[in-house]
Amino acid sequence: MAVTVYIPAPFRRLTNNRSYVEGHGQTVAELLDDLKARYPALGDMLQGEGGDLPSHISIYVNNQEIHSLQGEATPLKDGDEVAVIPVIAGGQDLTSEQMLRYSRQIMIPDVGVAGQRKLLDARVLVVGAGGLGSPAAVYLAAAGVGTLGIVDSDELDLSNLQRQILHHTPDVGRPKVESAQETIARYNPDVRVIPYRERLDAANALEIVGQYDVVVGAVDNFDTRYLLNDASYLAGKPYVDGGVFLFEGQVTVFIPGQGCYRCLFPAPPPAEVVPKPSQVGLLGTLPGVIGVIEAFEALKLILGLGESLAGRLLIFDALAMEFRQVRTRRDPQCPLCGDAPTIRELGEYKALSSSPLAGRDEG
Repeated sequence: MAVTVYIPAPFRRLTNNRSYVEGHGQTVAELLDDLKARYPALGDMLQGEGGDLPSHISIYVNNQEIHSLQGEATPLKDGDEVAVIPVIAGGQDLTSEQMLRYSRQIMIPDVGVAGQRKLLDARVLVVGAGGLGSPAAVYLAAAGVGTLGIVDSDELDLSNLQRQILHHTPDVGRPKVESAQETIARYNPDVRVIPYRERLDAANALEIVGQYDVVVGAVDNFDTRYLLNDASYLAGKPYVDGGVFLFEGQVTVFIPGQGCYRCLFPAPPPAEVVPKPSQVGLLGTLPGVIGVIEAFEALKLILGLGESLAGRLLIFDALAMEFRQVRTRRDPQCPLCGDAPTIRELGEYKALSSSPLAGRDEG
């Protein structure tokens, strides 16, 4: 039987720096013998006293730990995926349940156990528990982000359920942060949720934002968006911003020193030319797509992977099923992050509705 074997980073020097190798055997025991024959040094690592698998190494077959199957007698078939996972990560252990829960992530060479530990140690603030914040929070929790702050002052309305997947029918009338906390606990008990049943304002924004590593914006009004942008910049935190309108969505990332929301949209449009979010129709799948992209950007920032959307605005046209990008830049004249800034603290933010010009609605 030919199977694919994932080799973790600490052991790759024993397999000629290969992340994946082909292995053969009808059972896990036969596979381990095959690996030892072809990679003797690796075989020594996989064999403890008495020839048994060491307790600090776990073997997964198709994402299931073999001790929950038939141990080393677990049968294999062509095409199976086997992962060799050392339990130790930076001096701290993941539990066997965590190793199983996050096994598909841990198998990614650029993530591994060390990356999973980063996620578990990370703190992400999601502002808004609506159409964008719901999928963002769900996927951040599922990935194992250890602490999620969720800000939302609203109670759940029946009309929200068409798109706000953090909540359920029995939650109608309840504070969104309460139902969000319960839903996330059912998804992943590893995640600590800190609920903020309040609106962000100039008095509390810096204190709240400053406690987190990454800020995810899922808001539906300009006053909160500009406030969140300013607070993130002043606190030195990367800010992931997303919005939707009708059939179009937008996502970008602002990293302090590389531009901000005010560079992209220096001022909101006049209040009289923009509709209220409740006056604009929306298919729930659109904020689902954009919220998931926001979550992905946050995970990339935590893990230090790939190229973030900093300096780029990603635009999604759902009707054409087309993504396109435009470049953004830091504006030297920006009053917040420019060469001669005039905004050095949070001030007053006029209440405005979301704008079709900026494609903004929390969904």
